[in-house]
Amino acid sequence: MAITQKSIKILWSASGGLCAFPDCRQRLTFSEAGDFAPYTLGEMAHICGDQPGANRHNAAQTPQERDDYQNLILLCPTHHTLIDRAENEGRFPVEFLHQIKADHEAFVRLRLHAVPATDKQAIAREISPLLAANHQVWLNYGPLSDFARKNPNNDAAYAVWLSERLGTIVPNNRRIAEVLNEGVHAFTPAEQAIIADFQLHARSYERWVADEIAYEGVVRFPKAFAELIEETLHAST
Repeated sequence: MAITQKSIKILWSASGGLCAFPDCRQRLTFSEAGDFAPYTLGEMAHICGDQPGANRHNAAQTPQERDDYQNLILLCPTHHTLIDRAENEGRFPVEFLHQIKADHEAFVRLRLHAVPATDKQAIAREISPLLAANHQVWLNYGPLSDFARKNPNNDAAYAVWLSERLGTIVPNNRRIAEVLNEGVHAFTPAEQAIIADFQLHARSYERWVADEIAYEGVVRFPKAFAELIEETLHAST
């Protein structure tokens, strides 16, 4: 039994692409630097060890349970090694790992919680950097990026693109949607229609990343939404 794509995507998305170990939160994907290609550092550690003799191994688990999202925690290599050292089994029991995973995922959700904005420009200021971050991910790692074109079958490049969608684009889209839900009434009916188009895009994009729908079902990103945010950001007060 192997970890399924569904469990991988849930784990990376819920963890925000960050190490779940307390006070670490290291970013687990990295862009190109010099001659080095984009790469991931994230390791999907088993809470109950996957092999007999491994730390916290539970012989009563089925193979499916062992490789399920519920039994996985996303860590950097340093902390994965730390929790799996034989001498540390008592220091990092199952209950502790479940708790730090839950705490970390709660932190990620809280980070996405939007402070209600009272005017259009405040909303635009909140959204603009999130859109910019998403656009940079697309430019650097997307299927039309220079690296993807030069390395069409590069597994490492695809892994970074997948993890960036899960750890950056999906969480950013969620936050944008929350900001808009709080402040949509600050916009005109015509602008609200553009916002609705973005929200449709964000929901369908997340469903595609989670393998719930085919790519053909994704609503294209509405350029009018980016233009609306940009125009609002620079509008005179």
